[in-house]
Amino acid sequence: MNEPEKAGPAAIQSGAADLTELLQLAEIPQVRDRESLAAAIAPVIRSLLNGRLEELLHLCYRLDLGEEKLQRILSESPPEVMARDLSLAIVDRQLVKVYFRNNYR
Repeated sequence: MNEPEKAGPAAIQSGAADLTELLQLAEIPQVRDRESLAAAIAPVIRSLLNGRLEELLHLCYRLDLGEEKLQRILSESPPEVMARDLSLAIVDRQLVKVYFRNNYR
């Protein structure tokens, strides 16, 4: 199985492009690793957490994030880092999808 922490620049850029589309962002700035990609989407995730939870749940379903992982983040992460933790989980899931798309087409 792919390890998102070891994703290369091409996978990061592909994941960024996918997340730009999914989150309906104008663009995501140039990112070089999964942490900077997570930081780039964290404001959107924070906004969804703070007022549009149903949209966030739908997004997580579309990304196939996994109910157990989502519930763990929502129940165990301190509020001040919840958006960051969820953003990182979303990025990791997207990078796994990129890996499989690129290697098993």
